[in-house]
Amino acid sequence: MVKDEVLKEVDKGNMLPLMEEFYTIQGEGFHKGTAAYFIRVGGCDVGCHWCDVKESWNAETHPPTAIEKITENAAKYSDTIVITGGEPLTWNMQPLTDALKAKNLKIHIETSGAYPLTGTWDWICLSPKKNKLPEGRIYDEAHELKVIVFNKHDLIFAEQEAAKTNKDCILYLQPEWSVRDKVVPMIVDYVMKNPKWKVSLQTHKYLNIP
Repeated sequence: MVKDEVLKEVDKGNMLPLMEEFYTIQGEGFHKGTAAYFIRVGGCDVGCHWCDVKESWNAETHPPTAIEKITENAAKYSDTIVITGGEPLTWNMQPLTDALKAKNLKIHIETSGAYPLTGTWDWICLSPKKNKLPEGRIYDEAHELKVIVFNKHDLIFAEQEAAKTNKDCILYLQPEWSVRDKVVPMIVDYVMKNPKWKVSLQTHKYLNIP
């Protein structure tokens, strides 16, 4: 397939810049401890300085891969699939989620919400970033809000974002890994004073798994 045709297929969502795919244990948020197959899609312009997968940012470094191939691989491992990035909503997620749904798989997304919501999801983890705030509709659809805490101001940001979510959205504060020793006591204290929030930890890093 020539380059122009490939780009058209990527624009439609029939091919996606696939960075990596792997079977592991979900380490964060509501579904922590659950075996899941992760599909990491390249491309992100949100630009978080503490991002631990900066190699995902440039979509051009990751090969456009047909969603049929992605789906076939995913179905071999788990009935729970997590789409992450990068920022997966950079791309049209509807074709991929349709293909996964056709195999009766449960589909989760981890997103900053910086682009319009596409796709059909069983679980939406919204992790908003100050650099590029979420598009409006996703606040109504999100099942969980996960705010990464790097400093004290992030607690103010977390409350601002929580005020926009639907009443059933589960609220999480998660320490940024590189400053966890400093911010964990602050988060624990905050959650104890504001029990609508829960603590999320990157347990996969403690378990030393992907």
